[in-house]
Amino acid sequence: MIRTQIQLTEEQATGLQRLAREQRVSMASVIRQSVDKTLADEHAATDMERRQRAMEISGAFRSGQTDIGTNHDKYLAEIYK
Repeated sequence: MIRTQIQLTEEQATGLQRLAREQRVSMASVIRQSVDKTLADEHAATDMERRQRAMEISGAFRSGQTDIGTNHDKYLAEIYK
């Protein structure tokens, strides 16, 4: 691990101490968990990005059926027999 030094506000330090006590871990562990979550969130697709990707592939494939909108329940029932 790499040792680093940070400055916290009184409120941040108090909150971290409380979380660490509740979770029965060190403050450093709570900070590392927070950093991991922040890094993971940064790489996760936003809701809008997911919607945009879905819209981009919409209509890109053809089933050959012309009545899927009307008979989709029938086709699903056939698939999941």
